[in-house]
Amino acid sequence: MPNQMTFDELKNQVTSGSIDTVLVCIIDMQGRLMGKRFVAQHFVDGGWEETHCCNYLLATDLEMATPDGYASTSWESGYGDYVMKPDMDTLRPVPWLEGTVMILCDVLDHNTHKPVPHSPRAVLKKQIARLADMGFDPMMATELEFFLFEKSFDDIRKSGFRDLEPISGYNEDYHIFQTTKEEHVMRPIRNYLYAAGLPIEGTKGEAEAGQEELNIKYGTAMDTADHHTIAKHAIKEIAWQQGHAVTFLPKWDHNRVGSSSHVHQSLWKGGNPAFYDKDAELGMSDLMRTYMGGLLKYAPDYMYFLAPYINSYKRFSKGSFAPTRTIWSVDNRTAGFRLCAAGSKAVRVECRIPGSDMNPYLAMAVQLAAGIKGIEDQEKLDPPSEGDAYAGTGGFIPQNLRDAKDALKGSTMLREALGDDVVDHYTRAAEWELEEFEKVVTDYEIARGFERV
Repeated sequence: MPNQMTFDELKNQVTSGSIDTVLVCIIDMQGRLMGKRFVAQHFVDGGWEETHCCNYLLATDLEMATPDGYASTSWESGYGDYVMKPDMDTLRPVPWLEGTVMILCDVLDHNTHKPVPHSPRAVLKKQIARLADMGFDPMMATELEFFLFEKSFDDIRKSGFRDLEPISGYNEDYHIFQTTKEEHVMRPIRNYLYAAGLPIEGTKGEAEAGQEELNIKYGTAMDTADHHTIAKHAIKEIAWQQGHAVTFLPKWDHNRVGSSSHVHQSLWKGGNPAFYDKDAELGMSDLMRTYMGGLLKYAPDYMYFLAPYINSYKRFSKGSFAPTRTIWSVDNRTAGFRLCAAGSKAVRVECRIPGSDMNPYLAMAVQLAAGIKGIEDQEKLDPPSEGDAYAGTGGFIPQNLRDAKDALKGSTMLREALGDDVVDHYTRAAEWELEEFEKVVTDYEIARGFERV
């Protein structure tokens, strides 16, 4: 396993002059890193204990706007502070930035020093704690897909995001020759992330021109979310350093396939896989069946956290490897939930619904909450679907953000698992996305109706 960094190692490197900057970061609602750059000497002298940030950072949108309607903060309340509490176990080098290390923080209330319940790390920690009380450890992994482009972020932005050209001219799924041409970007991504302490397995070309996938070894739920978030951030920075843009937008062109972020999950107990029963059909324990029963039953309730934007829903279409139904199948990539490694100790469920725009902390937390509910209620699991799931029967996933928002708002399961305040907070985030989009006149509307209406 790669190494991270201890506080003593940081102190020594600050003294030697090899480290001069510490990135002190929280994770925002969108799954991005926000925070400050500290002079390293200040961090080791006392900055490591805590610092502060404006509380609007957990009540904003992709544009850093300040929407109304949030109970946690507002213009009326004056936009006060949160405490950023560094998690010393997340200290790591940032090899792609000279003289720099990074640390992730938990977000605490300024007055009580208690966790802010709607902060993404706190949402996930709550579900991990619930499982710990039941005697289980969640083990998870995410697959991170994205597109790499010929031009830089600045060039594309200045062009009005038009004439987007991927770095490849053709589908490069598992393609060694084409991905060799991209190694000036992908090789440093793999190696820098590994040197930063992430257990990187590898990269591959995905099923479209310019589409890439990064694979990170499975780990505990919190480690997996941290690794996903750091990797996504690093991919953008490293591509930018090489003069290229990347996008994690799930569907940037309606003629091309979208980008997903599949979530693999299983529960362990006492160091052993609790989803495995060697004597059971497909190796699936009764525990796994009830967990999966909850995952499927409550998929509409937690859909928002798997697909949080208008664009997220453009990805779900027949024949695209993006699912359209909340059904499960055995090693079948057309279903919303795929049973992997059937009959072995590695048996697990892969949720194929999330897009590359998901916040991993939230997406993982709500799936764990649904699984816990399935275990508690001894939820029944229907037999696996067979054949083409696009042509099969079974419940459809919500088809748009409005439906997902309504399901979230009305979810008794999530209100019990996360708290009313958290559900209301993210319901407001979904409402704001819809309000902002409905103001916009799109190119599609103008081209379709300018002359013809």
